[in-house]
Amino acid sequence: MQYAGVGGIGVGGGVDCDVLVIGGGIVGLSTAHALSRLAPGTKVIVLEKESGPARHQTGRNSGVIHSGIYYRPGSLKARFAVSGAAEMVKFCAEHGIPHEVTGKLIVATEREELPRLHALVQRGRENGIPVRELGPAQITEYEPQVQGLAAIHVGSTGIVDYGRVSAQLAQSSGAEIVYGAEVDLISRRASAVAVRTTSGLVFRSRMLVNCAGLHCDRIARLAGDDPGMRIIPFRGEYYDLTRPDLVRGLVYPVPDPAFPFLGVHLTRGIGGGVHVGPNAVPALAREGYDWSTVRPRDIADELAWPGAWRMASRHWRYGTGEIHRSLSKQAFTRAVRRLLPAVTAADLHPAAAGVRAQAVLRNGTLVDDFLVRDAPRTIHVLNAPSPAATASLPIGREIATRVLRTLTAA
Repeated sequence: MQYAGVGGIGVGGGVDCDVLVIGGGIVGLSTAHALSRLAPGTKVIVLEKESGPARHQTGRNSGVIHSGIYYRPGSLKARFAVSGAAEMVKFCAEHGIPHEVTGKLIVATEREELPRLHALVQRGRENGIPVRELGPAQITEYEPQVQGLAAIHVGSTGIVDYGRVSAQLAQSSGAEIVYGAEVDLISRRASAVAVRTTSGLVFRSRMLVNCAGLHCDRIARLAGDDPGMRIIPFRGEYYDLTRPDLVRGLVYPVPDPAFPFLGVHLTRGIGGGVHVGPNAVPALAREGYDWSTVRPRDIADELAWPGAWRMASRHWRYGTGEIHRSLSKQAFTRAVRRLLPAVTAADLHPAAAGVRAQAVLRNGTLVDDFLVRDAPRTIHVLNAPSPAATASLPIGREIATRVLRTLTAA
């Protein structure tokens, strides 16, 4: 296929594809995969700025197939996580991708957490998720080293390597994946959309899908749309447990419903190791995987957004605690010991961090559900953090359905 060069970014002269997807993470690749299933013959090109797929949120999470128990009944997260978990297990089985349905414990260690734990039981039932309530003695039947006042066992939770899943989606989709293709200009007309990369390539398409994750708000603005939100990046820092025999499976604390973060938890991965974390600290760059990575442009974007200041004024106590646990291994260890008293600081070895692309509204609200918005010849995915990997197959199908509806009407 021949693409236009540097000379201009007009949309005349035909198109290179039916659908152009920006972003080669699991949501973008799932969208391409869904288009090939729903409308065989649809020509799809995926632009990814990195040299391979799933290099950011998708490839740096803890690999959990979430059950959907946490999410408000009727929300996109609840609907897509519950159905997506089952679909993900089926997809992995069909393609020989290692995975396991392990179940997990959500453990209350303080009395004030018990009402929230009971509310999760009710929410799980409303979402159609099998949940078993446990007392202290029953907790140790599942996890001998874990202590708590009460817990629930969620049997449909599992584990997988989402990098492997993404690679399979890319292969199965039949889409053309163009790596090293960072977008710097978008021109949209009534009949088509043209996109230019920093290397000077120009791609013309009938429809554009923005799955750019950490940069989705910037892509929306390049397209001429006001997304009504900004991405505020939160780094999640992990440790590896050097004594993985302390944990049999997955162990989570009771989450605080005021925040879209699940708290420090323990996750046994496909390879047998145990990941501990993450915390949630403000990152100093959208791809800031450590404190030394600072991008003034990213910081300026945050400081210019009124919602960032309003969010900080509401949640500064929570944020201060997260930063303290980031800077103090002893503080992080104490947080883990609430669930796993036997762990020591020496048992925790630093592991690769991830960055969550969290959408924040102008009023300071942290967007709690998936956020997908339609624009002329464009669909923007503006909030797709966890459990988006779990829910990626139904999310991709939803986006593909919207794309095809627009193409059919055009």
